[in-house]
Amino acid sequence: MKYIRQFQVLAAAFALVLSFASGGAGAVDAPTPQATAEKQKVVFQVSAGDPKIWNLTLNNAKNVQQDLGAQNVDVEIVVYGPGIGMLKFDSPVAGRIDDAKVSGVKIVACENTMAAQKLTKDDMLASVGYVRAGVIELMKKQKEGYAYIRP
Repeated sequence: MKYIRQFQVLAAAFALVLSFASGGAGAVDAPTPQATAEKQKVVFQVSAGDPKIWNLTLNNAKNVQQDLGAQNVDVEIVVYGPGIGMLKFDSPVAGRIDDAKVSGVKIVACENTMAAQKLTKDDMLASVGYVRAGVIELMKKQKEGYAYIRP
């Protein structure tokens, strides 16, 4: 029994010496969990022309940025189909779309939908970006690890 206790004391002392030698005790250079965390990514699909859906989407994007920190998340809204009209200058949510862009939300319009509806970039809000095909953009984003949300 006496030898077991001596062994335990020696093992504990050895472990303590190893922790100091490896810099484990008092190490201040360890990165914070937030610094090492992978940036979050989310893509929202909006294909509805309903202002309620748009407001819900814009609220969701804002909440994600507030909860995770805008610098910790990439947020993109992909717009096609009937939803494209909400990206025009006379849209009832134009001000909120511009505000979202200022806060770091990327909003992109489908050029295929624009062509089908005979819309040009001159018809659209200045804050809008463009992709050739909205559905393809969603596919690419999901492949890149973006969470997909359709409000």
